[in-house]
This record gives sequence, C-alpha cells and structure tokens, in this order.
Amino acid sequence: MRILVGQGSCGNAAGANKVFDVLVSAFLENDIKAELLSTGCIGACYLEPIVEIIADNGDKCTYVRVTAEDAAQIVEKHIVGGNIIPELLMPDEDVKALESQTKIALRNCGIINPENIDEYIANGGYLAAKKSITELSQDEVIKIIEISGLRGRGGAGFPTYFKWNAAKNSPGAIKYMVCNADEGDPGAFMDRAVLEGDPHSVLEGMLIGGYSMGATEGIIYVRAEYPLAIWRLEIAIEQAREKGYLGQNIFGTNYSFDIRIKAGAGAFVCGEETALIASLEGERGMPRLRPPYPAVKGYWGRPTNINNVETFANVPWIVANGGEAFAAMGAVSSKGTKVFALTGKIKKGGLVEIPMGYTLREIIFDIGGGIKEDREFKAVQMGGPSGGCIPKSLIDTPVTYEDIPATGAIVGSGGMVVMDDTTCMVDMARFFLDFTEKESCGKCSYCRVGTKRMLEILNRIVNGDGRDGDIELLEELADKISAGSLCALGQTAPNPVRTTLRHFRNEYEDHIHNKKCTAKSCRALLTYSIDEEMCKYCTLCLRACPSGAITGAARELHVIDQEKCIACGRCFTACKFDAVLVE
Repeated sequence: MRILVGQGSCGNAAGANKVFDVLVSAFLENDIKAELLSTGCIGACYLEPIVEIIADNGDKCTYVRVTAEDAAQIVEKHIVGGNIIPELLMPDEDVKALESQTKIALRNCGIINPENIDEYIANGGYLAAKKSITELSQDEVIKIIEISGLRGRGGAGFPTYFKWNAAKNSPGAIKYMVCNADEGDPGAFMDRAVLEGDPHSVLEGMLIGGYSMGATEGIIYVRAEYPLAIWRLEIAIEQAREKGYLGQNIFGTNYSFDIRIKAGAGAFVCGEETALIASLEGERGMPRLRPPYPAVKGYWGRPTNINNVETFANVPWIVANGGEAFAAMGAVSSKGTKVFALTGKIKKGGLVEIPMGYTLREIIFDIGGGIKEDREFKAVQMGGPSGGCIPKSLIDTPVTYEDIPATGAIVGSGGMVVMDDTTCMVDMARFFLDFTEKESCGKCSYCRVGTKRMLEILNRIVNGDGRDGDIELLEELADKISAGSLCALGQTAPNPVRTTLRHFRNEYEDHIHNKKCTAKSCRALLTYSIDEEMCKYCTLCLRACPSGAITGAARELHVIDQEKCIACGRCFTACKFDAVLVE
C-alpha cells in the first residue's frame, strides 16, 4: 500500500504538513508497514490537503480537504480497518474534471515523490535523454522537436526547435542552456508546481536540449520566493549527478553537461531574456538591444538558449513518444498541451493541462466548475500584466497562439484570472498597471514615466476624480509607451488598459461622467442608503458602522449621514434583511 500526501506549496499552505506529521506518528504507533510518501500538487489546489491511498491491487481512494483529525481517522478506519470513508472522498465531478485533462508537463506531479530519483526513473525517466545522447545526432533531436510543433510556453510562443538550432549553429566551444523559472505573473504558478512536483523532468529536458545545441552548462534561474522548488531542485540535481545523468561523460559518451541554480531577486523584467542574462552576470536586470540575440551572443557573450520550465518538462515526453504524438494534440498551429493556472472568481482554482484549442468556456466552466456563488461571468485576464481582459462575449474563443491575440490578450505563460460581475474593469486595469509600473527597470523613459502617468490617471478615475479627455489621454499614452519601450514589459504594459477600454469602455465613461462604478466596487464612487420599507430597525448596521454615520435606535428608522459615511460597506455586510442599498 502507498499513501501519497500532496505537499506542494498549495498543499502545505492548506495544512498538508500537519496531516503528514499525524500520519507519520500514527504509522509509528500502529507499526504500519505501508509506504508513506510526500508528493507534489495534482492541480486540484481547491481540494488541498489531498491524501491518496493506493492499494496493492492498484485501487485508489483520494481523500480531499483532509484535516489533522481526518488523517487520524484515515489511519484508523481505512489503513488499519480497511473501511473507506465516503464523506472524505474526492467528489465524482472533480474526479471527472481531472480525468478529462491530458497531462504531459504535469504527468508525474502528484504521482511520484519528487525527492526520489528512483521513482522518476521507474516512470521512464532519463530514457529519452539516454536515447538522445547515445542514439541520435543533434540534428535528429532538433528535428523531433520541430515535428512536435512545441512552442515556448513562457509567453511568446516562439518555436522551440528554431532557438535550439540557432544556438547549435552559432560558433563557440562554450554554450549555455538556461531555464527561465522566474515566474512573475500575478496569478501564475505553473512553473512552481512542476519544479515542486517533478524537478527531474526539467533537468532531463535541459539535458536533451543542451546536447542538441552543444551546451556545456545549464543554469536554472528561479525566483528566490520559491524555497520549496529550490530545495527540491537541489536534491534532484545532486541525485542526477550521483546517477551519472549530469557531469562528465554522460551515458559513457564524450558529452559532458552539468546544471546549477541561480536564485533571482524576483524582478518581473527578468522574464525578458536579455534582462535575465544581465542578472545572471551580476548586473542589474535590464534588457539589452537585440540583435545580437542570445543564441548568438548571450551569457558572458557565449551562445545561449533560454526556455521556461513547462517547455523543458515537455521535451522528455516528446523524445520518448515521438514528435508526431505531441503534434497530434492541439490545434493546427498550436500543438500539444498547455498548463493553465485558474485563479480569481472561479470555483475550482488550480492547475489544468489540456490540449491547445479548448475554448475559454470549456476551461472555465467544464473544468473549472464555473463562477463562485454562480454569479455572472464577466471577463478573464490572460497573459498576466502583459495580457488583456477577454469579455463574456468572446468566451467561445479557442485558446491558441492565434485566436487569443485577436482578442487583445495573449496566451502568455498560462495564467487565467477569472472575474465576475462584481469586478470593476477600470480597477482591474489599474491593478495590473500598478504592478508593471513598479516592476519597470527604468531604462526606457516611456516605460518608466509613461506607466506612472497612466497609473495616476487610473487612480484618479477610480477615486471619482476622472476628467473629460482622460480616456483619450490613456489611449495616447498607451500607443507611445508601446512604441517607445525597448522590451516586452513596456511594450505590453498598456494591454490591460487597452483591452478594458476596447471591451468595457462604458465602465470608464460611467466612472468619469456619471461618477458611478458599474460593478459597485470602487469605494469612492459608492453611496449607501437604507430602504425604509426593508429596514427592521434591528441596529445591526448602526453597531457595525465605524464612523458613526448611522443614526437611529431599536424600532426607529435608521438613516445614513452621507457626510460621515466612509463607504466601508460594513453596514451592507451586517444587514440581514437587504435593507442597505448601494448605488
């Protein structure tokens, strides 16, 4: 019997560490001989902590939202007593949602112990690397990747084979293969889950890619805010060295390749290749002019290739199963599967991996379970701060590298922030622009100053001080910032504003001209009052008001003094009779 406890960051945050400790103690007390393992996240973050029990005959029971008390019951009733606990089992609809996915990048996450290389090997690990290095030429490996149609999963969607081939053909005895694990988009955690749940897939992908281009060293640039990912990477690298998969004369050949980790300071701009390289070299993370491209002159002036975590995680599967197998999934020009992080106002937040070409509706409603509290779907932000908002009217858009940009957004690294009818689109644009304004490296005047001016305008609008001409000024600044910025951070920073203006212009106009927030979200634009007919004179709102704006007594009419009201909303929350009105 095997017992798996999901101990990715999401699981631990939900209490998986306590659950694991209880299981360890119970195993010792009861002298249980079953195998207790820590694993990564299976993607169902909303169900954590998750404990899966696999019987010797292969039957599985998955318990969800497990508490420390539940863990003790699981040992007593199931592991010792042999009786399943129905009320703790994963609901059938969630089982179906997981089974409907096609997992390649996430194939081992939540299944193997990420700190034990033998479990990765038992699942076919490093066979693709061995095949590549001992049986295939560099060109043959690159051809497999070309046939697969694999495009970079970090945002731009650039063909992976092309970058590898360019680096291979660049002269130089020393070349570098770099993994960009500097995942900075708000609401994105795909790379973190892979590194925590299956680090060896990334190492093997880098090894295969390194061989194809003739790289001598690999570097994983991972954000320091991912301590668990770094810890498991360090273990994986050391284990791979012990097995001879990294180091000198790999698989008995004359090919040598090793990997090291560089913990980054968490600068969003370091998601841009040249800024990342500058940071690796000890400089401030700032982009450089291209050409020359990194494939020709990158880290320390040597040919360098950079791909992200998910891209590398796909590579071993592609080499093992053939490029045609990967290309058979997905859309015409967007092949294979893609991992998406579902966050925001969605019922089933977490990770999903599906073939490219699924529609937004299928991802959000069929797999993600729809909107929390069954509210109305309003929009989804794709591509993080560099992306844009896609409205309800375009929910049947296929998720491909061609269809999503037509909406004004981008696929990006795979973050999806779902919004309902309580979300103010002006404030959402302000949130993302606030992020990019803070993350600007400051090198380009348009990015450094222009984003600040745009943010000032948006702050004015949500605070009720919008003016005639603000919309036109935002549009003008957006065009100039995009045209005058060196890297993708500045070029795409205005996208959230552009797309919300394109699809939700009426909300900007209401804020500016009518001093009203359509979503009733912007505090400075809200007015609270009490409906005389609905009020039961219970004084709940009066007692909840922190500013003394409500007058009245039991069995007397309650009134809100608008001059004293700070629009905190506590009266609205406290009222049990829908008597507090918000306009």
